[in-house]
Amino acid sequence: MADNTDPPVARRWPHVLRLGLFLAFLLGMFYLVAVSRLIDVGQIRDAVAATGPLAPLVYLTVSALLAAVFVPGALLAAGSGVLFGPLLGTFVTLGSTATTAIIAALLGRRAGRDSARVLLGPDWSARIDAQIQRRGLWAVVGQRFVPGISDAMASYAFGAFGIPLWQMAIGAFIGSAPRAFVYTALGASISDLSSPLAYAAVAVWCITAIIGAFAAHRGYRGWRRRGRNNDGSLPTE
Repeated sequence: MADNTDPPVARRWPHVLRLGLFLAFLLGMFYLVAVSRLIDVGQIRDAVAATGPLAPLVYLTVSALLAAVFVPGALLAAGSGVLFGPLLGTFVTLGSTATTAIIAALLGRRAGRDSARVLLGPDWSARIDAQIQRRGLWAVVGQRFVPGISDAMASYAFGAFGIPLWQMAIGAFIGSAPRAFVYTALGASISDLSSPLAYAAVAVWCITAIIGAFAAHRGYRGWRRRGRNNDGSLPTE
C-alpha cells in the first residue's frame, strides 16, 4: 500500500513548489508596484504625450504592460482621460484592459496551468474544463464587476485554469466597460469634479458596485449549493 501512495506524492511536490514560487513572485510584484508605488504614472503620461499622434496607441501598449505588473488600473484609466478626453480615452482604456487580460492569462497559463491540473486531479480538471466551455466568458465578465479584486491577479488565475485567450479578451472588454468609463471620465474632468461628466461617472460606479456585490453573493450561494451535492458533481442546467 505504501508503494502505491509514495510516487504520486513525489510527483506533486514540484508542482506545489512551482505554483508557490509563481504566487510569491506575483505578490512581490503587487507589493512593489501597487503598494510601494515604485512607478510614477505621471511621468509615464508626460512621456507618452510627447509622442504626438501615436500617443493613444503608445499609451494603450504601455498601460497594458504596466497593469500586468499591478500598476492600479484606476490610475492608468484616469491618465487616459487626462490625455485623450472621455470618449477616446475610454476606448484606449478598454483596449489596454483587454490586452492586459491576454498578457496575464498567457503568463498564468505558461507558469501554472500544468501544475494546477496535476494538483487538482483529472476529475476536477475535467469539471473545470466543462465549466469553462459553458461559462468561461461570463466568469471573466462577472469578475470585473466584483469590487476589491485585482483584475491582473484574476487574469493570472484564469490563465492558470485554462480559460481561452479569446474569452479573456472579450470578457475583459465587456466587463470592464463601466469602470473604464468611470475612471477615464473622472480623469478627464479632474479640473472640474462638479461637472455633469463627473457626476455621471460616480453614478455609474455606484450602479456597478451594486451589481458586483449582487453577482458575488449569487456566485457564493451557487458555490455553497454545489458543495452540498451528495455525489460531489456540479449541477447541470
